[in-house]
Amino acid sequence: MRNKFGVAISVIIALSLLYFIAPMDDLMNLFGRPENVGEINGTGISYEDFTTEVGTFTTINEITTGSSAQTEQAHQQIRNAAWQSLLDRFMFFKNCEAAGIKVGDAEVADLIAGNHLSPIIEQNPLFLAEDGTFSVEKVREINRQAESDETLKLYWNYLKQTVRTQQFYAKYGSLFAYSTVESPLSLKKAVEDGNTTADIELVTIPYGYVRDTTVNVSKSEIKAYYKAHQDEFKQKASRDIEYVVFEVKPSDSDIAFTEKAMDEALDEFASTDNLKNFLLKNSDRSLSNRWYKKGELNTVSSEIDKFVFSGKKGISPVVKEGDSFFSARVIASANVPDSVYVKHILLQGAGAAKKADSLAAVATKNPGRFVELVLNYSADQGSAADGALGNIGWMTQSYMIPGFESVMTAKVGKPYVIKTQYGSHVVVVTKTTKPIAKKQVAILEKSVLASKETFNGFYNEANKFATIAGGTLEGYLKAVDSLGVYSHKQNHVLESTSTFGSVDQAKEVTRWVFDNKTKKGKASGIITVNNNFFFVAAVKEVRKDGVAELSEVASQIQSKLYTEKRNAHKAAQVAEFMAENPTLEAVAEANGTTVSTRTDISFSPMSAGVVEPALLGAILNSEIGAVSGPVEGQNAVYVFKTTRREAGQFYTEDDAKNYATQKAQYSSQMIMPVMQEAANVVDNRARYY
Repeated sequence: MRNKFGVAISVIIALSLLYFIAPMDDLMNLFGRPENVGEINGTGISYEDFTTEVGTFTTINEITTGSSAQTEQAHQQIRNAAWQSLLDRFMFFKNCEAAGIKVGDAEVADLIAGNHLSPIIEQNPLFLAEDGTFSVEKVREINRQAESDETLKLYWNYLKQTVRTQQFYAKYGSLFAYSTVESPLSLKKAVEDGNTTADIELVTIPYGYVRDTTVNVSKSEIKAYYKAHQDEFKQKASRDIEYVVFEVKPSDSDIAFTEKAMDEALDEFASTDNLKNFLLKNSDRSLSNRWYKKGELNTVSSEIDKFVFSGKKGISPVVKEGDSFFSARVIASANVPDSVYVKHILLQGAGAAKKADSLAAVATKNPGRFVELVLNYSADQGSAADGALGNIGWMTQSYMIPGFESVMTAKVGKPYVIKTQYGSHVVVVTKTTKPIAKKQVAILEKSVLASKETFNGFYNEANKFATIAGGTLEGYLKAVDSLGVYSHKQNHVLESTSTFGSVDQAKEVTRWVFDNKTKKGKASGIITVNNNFFFVAAVKEVRKDGVAELSEVASQIQSKLYTEKRNAHKAAQVAEFMAENPTLEAVAEANGTTVSTRTDISFSPMSAGVVEPALLGAILNSEIGAVSGPVEGQNAVYVFKTTRREAGQFYTEDDAKNYATQKAQYSSQMIMPVMQEAANVVDNRARYY
């Protein structure tokens, strides 16, 4: 054994030792460094760098939402924000510098607390006074608190950077929005054209849907067009696939089992004095101390909300919503405000609880000394809402320091002590919004889950399909026919695709589709998604990143060239006929149509077009009373006679200038895509997430 496996064992031992003594970067170099998450302006964005950026924005999201729980959509938004931040740092700001654009500290200060407030600051709830108006003092207060609070400091710096970044974008965008200058001559021409209206007599000759067999497109023409228009055929890597999906759904017996378990728990739910422990053991929903007002429980069930606020005693009847059963029990009823204004003294370290009791007694006897007590004893010297030391400000059930929940029902003006993860607090509620009727409610919830037998049943179905497929597209199609399973088709699947049909968060499928070993004509084994979907997929077409192959786009080019040649051929036929028959009536009769009239055609760019641009231009430059055409349009060939063309006064010079500005603003929407193309931005995030 030593002779046979000695080399392999030596390698394993060597690698194990290397793992402990070699830096991680050296190991990556040894085995090949993983591909970067992206590249911007030649700067590689490593997975570690991107993860660090994501971590920062995750913290910002937790601060702004007050929760660390995040949906997949929230994760996606965070990653997008992190990527945009890197684009700004390595691309956009450099382009601003090259354009001579700067945003100084004094300018940022003015946008934050000066005369030209940024909407980011002015509309932030953090800086609103009790009456809902913006408060500069709130801004200054947060600035002071950020000096001693690292979490707040992170958020404050984020806000300042966001204000600065937005100003850079506003300035850069203005280069395009306001740099378009109309010369006096072009402005005069625009006003003249915009004020013109015309009447015409018109013959419309549609191209029709029947293919013109006299018009042909050769292979050499297709090839020549392909070579001359490579930019039109740039594409991202994509795949065309078919897939079947077996969704694990609870059986009737699973539903009956859950319903029985629900019924068996109701008596104890109605009588127990320890609801917290009961719900931990029996419910998919834990006990909440939230106070609900009428209508808020509709998110659970309208029947539950109706029972809670009906005044009935005991527990509600069992309600089934989706795949869950619910019952509710009212714990308490009270008039509770939506918001309370809170101030506190924070005490930490040994003896904090005892000292808090003493200070609460002092604050009760001498309310006017509260600020003095904060100054002398509080570990929180940063809270000073509305300029008063110790003031935390307005709190709601959604905007709440963990552990402070009791303030919602606290007596106004009466100091008391609470303990949180931060220490012991002497807390006083100084004012509240108007109290309204609310309830504290315990909710017993049991979700219907598929049993092991049910799960295995669906897995066996998927396994039977995968076995027949045998790893090939041909076998996959045979399995579809023999088992009568519906096959879904999804073309142009990208590396970023995560949704297949109605199934979200299915990147496992995408990863298999884009695996280096997955080739055209291959079928997968069972791909499990979210533990309740079994996929089997097959690849029908593979497209590489870059310019599409001629074979992939030949039919598209052929159709385009045929349309162009057919339109030109039709226009030439009409022109030939008109050489001998120059009247509208003759042209109409020869083409099986009639002469129609169009009146008050406007040439103002601000009005909705009623004729094709090619025809509109021809009318503007036509001779009054003369038969003109043919005009080769997108939808038809046109022959017309202009019977009236007059200038009015409705389109002004300001209108022309505004239209030019709108065009410039529209063009500015392409700034970032063009920048990214010039900076050779490569985004590989889809391979990681």
